[in-house]
Amino acid sequence: MTPGINALKKAGVPFSVHEYDHAPDAPSYGLEAAEKMGTEPGRVFKTLVAAVDGQSLVVGIVPVNSQLSMKRLARAAKGKKAAMADPEAVQRSTGYVLGGVSPLGQKRRLATFIDDSAQRFGTVFVSAGRRGLEIELAPADLARLLNASFTPLQQE
Repeated sequence: MTPGINALKKAGVPFSVHEYDHAPDAPSYGLEAAEKMGTEPGRVFKTLVAAVDGQSLVVGIVPVNSQLSMKRLARAAKGKKAAMADPEAVQRSTGYVLGGVSPLGQKRRLATFIDDSAQRFGTVFVSAGRRGLEIELAPADLARLLNASFTPLQQE
């Protein structure tokens, strides 16, 4: 069990958990997840935490086969500039280790934005809060639970 899975159970949202053997030397945790689960990378989303205007932390959720646009994330968060957050700040704020940050069950709820491509799928995959463990759920449920909005976040 992880805090992310517990949050879904508590909310009564339909979801499924997928576990796979994680290789510590994998160059990309997200692409490894897609490959080992046999699903297209565009359906597997990574959770990234950034600092907007050097202060508030926000979450950007994008497909594992794309890059997060800092400009688009800053705009979505009504800021001027965004940069990846300090790894220690991410772990303190979320309660998760890097490479296993789930958007669900974080210690502190952060403003969250999901790339609008998620809406093309009936279900998407996000980290369950541990490397080698993914949660599959409907994008609308993910957005509702996180009070998140859909917006273009991928780098052009």
